[in-house]
Amino acid sequence: MAEATRRAVLLGAGALAVSAAAPPPLAWDFTFTSIEDGTLSLAQFKGRALLVVNTASFCGFTYQYKGLEALHTQLSPKGLTVVGVPSQDFDQESDSNAKVKQFCEGIYGIQFPLAGLTHVKGAQAHPFYRWVHDTKDWEPAWNFNKVLIGRDGRIAGLFSSWSAPDGVKLRGAIGQALDATA
Repeated sequence: MAEATRRAVLLGAGALAVSAAAPPPLAWDFTFTSIEDGTLSLAQFKGRALLVVNTASFCGFTYQYKGLEALHTQLSPKGLTVVGVPSQDFDQESDSNAKVKQFCEGIYGIQFPLAGLTHVKGAQAHPFYRWVHDTKDWEPAWNFNKVLIGRDGRIAGLFSSWSAPDGVKLRGAIGQALDATA
């Protein structure tokens, strides 16, 4: 019996050592393919607040591109970066990165970084969205859902499509994220 107890204690100590050695992931650990087929590493934004938004060109919420670009333009000097993640998961996006880029830049003048077409939900979800799901038990329920990342790389808020870029709740959360230190 004493040997079984000793083994249990040793196994428990080993598990603690493994979990202590591997810190939980942060947003900076993730990389997307960019809209131009290059790399969009979130590590380049370390220390900034991020608003990561799954987008679609042919959705009833597509008008939010205008507000997202305004947020990015107004608050970028204070430390916010908006990141668009086009997704066809809800059947409302173009079938190529080139078409998405042309739409976003041509119609809405988007200057914030855009990922290439990306899965945001389910078994095929991008690792960033799997991390959000595993951390907060949340995944986008529709287009233009928003994940706010604090300056520390942790999830600071989750917002539905109905949370408009100029809405009080979202703007308040962004303000808190910008006021926090990394």
